[in-house]
Amino acid sequence: MLMGRKVLVLNQDYSALTICSVAKAFLLVYLKKADLIAESQNESLRSISQSFPLPTVIRLHKYVYLPYRGVMLTRQNIFRRDGNRCQYCGTSEDLTLDHMYPKSRGGKSSWDNLVTACKRCNSRKGDFTPEEAGMALRQRPFKPSFIMFIRDFSGIIDETWLPYLGRKEKKVTD
Repeated sequence: MLMGRKVLVLNQDYSALTICSVAKAFLLVYLKKADLIAESQNESLRSISQSFPLPTVIRLHKYVYLPYRGVMLTRQNIFRRDGNRCQYCGTSEDLTLDHMYPKSRGGKSSWDNLVTACKRCNSRKGDFTPEEAGMALRQRPFKPSFIMFIRDFSGIIDETWLPYLGRKEKKVTD
């Protein structure tokens, strides 16, 4: 399914801006609002009478200024950051969010305080910190940068994106 694929969108200065659908990327290139930077080598978009390159990376003609390019704090983004695994036992079943420093004790909903936990571990930890409950975390929570989030947590990296995302090794998922 070609139209379900994603395309990396670069700003005018070649910095990573966002990810969009193939249809949106094709439209931007077709309307001459973006340049085709990289395309699929073995697939293309076809109409009844024409064939077009399948974009994998495009660059906008006009610079888009974004004052804030962080990753939104959402339940799904916390799950992605933590690899959809409980940060206490490692299971991927029955997941929820856990405040390391409990809300009832003044803990905030922030990247540094939220982790993915299964309901069993969350209940076992209760109203304690992980240290108080004697439960070790698999990794400390952190706030991912925008580029790090696209590169490491989106799960849809194409090898043609790598030069623009600051990673040298190849990681291709389909």
